[in-house]
Amino acid sequence: MKRLTALGLAAMIAVSLSACGSGDSAQSGGSTANSSASADELQAAIWDNNQLDGLQRIADEWSETSGVKVNIEVITWTEYWTLLEAGASGGELPDVFWMHINEAEKYMAGDVLLNLDEYIAADETMDMNNYYDGIVGLYQYDGSQYAIPKDHDTIALLYNKEIFDRYGIEYPTDDWDWEKYAEVAAEITEAGKDDGVFGTAMNTDDGQDGYYNLIYGFGGELLNEEKTESGMDSEETIEAMTWIGDKLIPSMPAQDVMTESNPDNLFLSGTVGMMLQGSWMVNTFYQSENAEYYAWAQIPYADQNGNGSCDAGERISLYNGLGWAIAANTADPQTAYDLVAAFGSEEGQKKQAEYGVTMAAFKGCSDSFVAAFEGMDLTPFLEVEENGTLIQHPYSRYTTQWEGAFTTDLVPAWQDPSIMEQTCVDIAEKMNDILASEN
Repeated sequence: MKRLTALGLAAMIAVSLSACGSGDSAQSGGSTANSSASADELQAAIWDNNQLDGLQRIADEWSETSGVKVNIEVITWTEYWTLLEAGASGGELPDVFWMHINEAEKYMAGDVLLNLDEYIAADETMDMNNYYDGIVGLYQYDGSQYAIPKDHDTIALLYNKEIFDRYGIEYPTDDWDWEKYAEVAAEITEAGKDDGVFGTAMNTDDGQDGYYNLIYGFGGELLNEEKTESGMDSEETIEAMTWIGDKLIPSMPAQDVMTESNPDNLFLSGTVGMMLQGSWMVNTFYQSENAEYYAWAQIPYADQNGNGSCDAGERISLYNGLGWAIAANTADPQTAYDLVAAFGSEEGQKKQAEYGVTMAAFKGCSDSFVAAFEGMDLTPFLEVEENGTLIQHPYSRYTTQWEGAFTTDLVPAWQDPSIMEQTCVDIAEKMNDILASEN
């Protein structure tokens, strides 16, 4: 496959960001430059402060034997990709950093990331078969591996027991289908109308931890397997989105309120009774002042057979996984690889779960994640892997462009669900144009 120079990547990223309405474009020219001044110190970058303590602890333990200090910096999501964009066009890059499904292909294709093939081949302890297949594949390009899988995640139902108790409503159970979810959301909204309490919340940018799960649960899809055509205008997808408009949106705060405050903050403030959320967010709710009221159940299922029980394939959870990548021109590639290999090793992955960072990408290493949060039962995140079907977060080269269209173009339909079907058709047309530009 054709490879891109750093200059070409910078131009491609600038076009992508411009299409998304995001920030300033990168300056072009030059090759990437690494920020480490010496081989006895590595710079790492991540975007989630909730994971910092656990990851720094793992890094420090590695430093004790390697003698190499690791400095992990937390950068906000938007600034993180601005940093990498600048690095791709002549600025500085961290030695080691996270890679995400939405952005990976651009950077893998642009000679910005270190090709890990020879390092993996020389590492007798590294076997990519130990990781979830889907996550390994996310960080492969042109037959080569560009990141070591970091984690995997699933989706569960988060609810506030105090709100359920206040209105005399029974807690969610693993037997709930989406109709039951909608019924209880409406019940909470009616009971809490004088208190300003709503049954649920789901913003237009809550994809993986929101409406994507319903789309796939109802038999729809966001894009086809070949990544050449949108599924937003399929009968099943429109059915799912119309159902959300008819059954769930009436039990949510107004769209502008959810945009301004976001569903997480609305839940934490006691304004929302229940919502979907991903395993990567557990720390946020566990460390909050009202954590004693918060609990989890398995994500509801779509009762497609109408028999009142969850059959195979009806409980759907989106999943995703990050990767540890290395700057292509890091000062010491082998030492940087040794660090990401330590993060990705069986021992490192077990520690990641044990320290409550996230669930592991290494198969069989996530059990201790459940035990890391005393007093909060997190088994629904693991049970869905046994009792449900995991669907990989859909992606293409320019994922951020069409996901950005979801965030903005769905707003009118969230405000007026009667136009949901036409909105989905319009989004599909826009999405198909983006997909066509990738080929």
